[in-house]
Amino acid sequence: MKTRNILLVVLISAATTSLTLWGYSGFLRHRIEPVQEPGKVPANYARYFDRTTNPGPVDFTPASGASTPAVVHIKTRIRQQASNNLPRRSNPFSDFFGDTDPFGEFFDGPRVMPEQRASGSGVIISNDGYIVTNNHVIDRADEINVTLSNRKSYKASLVGADPNTDLAVLKIDGAGLPYLLYGNSDEVKLGQWVLAIGYPLNLEVTATAGIISAKGRSIGINKSDRPVESFIQTDAAVNPGNSGGALVDINGQLIGINTAIASPTGSYAGYSYAIPVNIVKKVVNDLLKFGAVQRAYLGVTYPQDNLSAEEKDRFGIKEGDGIFITGVATDGAAQSAGLKKGDFITKINGTAVSTGPELQEQIARYKPGDKISVSYVRDGKETSATVTLKNKSGNYNTVKIGTILDRLGGAELETVDAATAKRNGLEGGVLVKKIGNGILLRTRLQQGFVITGVNGQPVNNLEALRSALGAAQGTVRLEGVYPGYEGTYAYPLNLDEGNKGDDDQK
Repeated sequence: MKTRNILLVVLISAATTSLTLWGYSGFLRHRIEPVQEPGKVPANYARYFDRTTNPGPVDFTPASGASTPAVVHIKTRIRQQASNNLPRRSNPFSDFFGDTDPFGEFFDGPRVMPEQRASGSGVIISNDGYIVTNNHVIDRADEINVTLSNRKSYKASLVGADPNTDLAVLKIDGAGLPYLLYGNSDEVKLGQWVLAIGYPLNLEVTATAGIISAKGRSIGINKSDRPVESFIQTDAAVNPGNSGGALVDINGQLIGINTAIASPTGSYAGYSYAIPVNIVKKVVNDLLKFGAVQRAYLGVTYPQDNLSAEEKDRFGIKEGDGIFITGVATDGAAQSAGLKKGDFITKINGTAVSTGPELQEQIARYKPGDKISVSYVRDGKETSATVTLKNKSGNYNTVKIGTILDRLGGAELETVDAATAKRNGLEGGVLVKKIGNGILLRTRLQQGFVITGVNGQPVNNLEALRSALGAAQGTVRLEGVYPGYEGTYAYPLNLDEGNKGDDDQK
């Protein structure tokens, strides 16, 4: 009896041990090798894949054929000019050295900058010859030439430019021209095929293929006062000369303007960046309708996206879904709608936003006076508010051409008289009779200067100057001469001087 009990205990112990070992080995097996049931498709795959059909190979031929005729080669020229900002003074050593100044900057005589030439790409967006490109492609250009893929060339005029988005609009005289249809950059998805089309390295029109590798990228390349960066990132090969060219989907529709590359060498190294077409459309429409981009502001500040956890903790920035508001501008649009410091912005008109560039991209599509829906989370509860966006000055007015002259602060300007113009070989210009105490005072421009151009655009009278400055933003270049002195001169003028706010305020 005693032996039977011992055997029973041994058998039970052995069975328990075997069962435990079997169960534990199964547990480990499931931990190391997760089970995937054959034929079962996870929900995240079911949204995108139809296993009953074969998608077939991707064919880029139609997109390339439709797009390349509407992408143009842009070549620019900046005339030879004096590089310093003071009139030439007589050099007492000229009898010994001719025009050479061996004493460097001891004298104020201007040094001559040689003629500069550059090239890039552009996209025709209408059959009558409107072209969109990057501002940096045509910046400071005195002459802009456009060549189509069929090698037909045109002289182009600058309609308007916006340094904040790095976009510019040109016009050539033509009719029945090929042009690209606008796509919808909101519908662009990660992994989708795209083509980059342009004129890299001064080659003929070139198409390269890649995929969308990211959206809402900010790389800090735009150094303007109020930069807008929310790039589409691709791995399509882009090189110098591609700037201003087209990024198109496989249907040949424009989804972005190629703008930059991320590279340690200056040439393609894996990633390129394009301005989303939904921003492009808004900027183009504003430049054509108003002559200046109508930029709206929400009136909030938020942290940079690359802050470390320690920095966030130090500044009291909480973690959560959306964009944490660190401040609300007094009498700004957000404050008027009830948003407060500490709220998390989650959506703009129903579109989810989680980073600063994404918020920038959404707000950049609107103008002062537009009403938008802003969803935000406060104390764990999501709420929506209707916000009427304002301009930088805190009102709802649009920026109108011509008002910029009011900010020259007592400067006295007049159209140069015909005799002075003829004597100096000028077609016209604007004489600066008095500098005043406005933004002209912050340049090295001297009384008596005759303005003959703004950013390469000829200025023959006061009305032309008013129009040129009213259509510009950020820093412009005033070009002209000093009657009686040799050479031409150029002075940078910051139109936003004295009107800067928090760089992170949107």
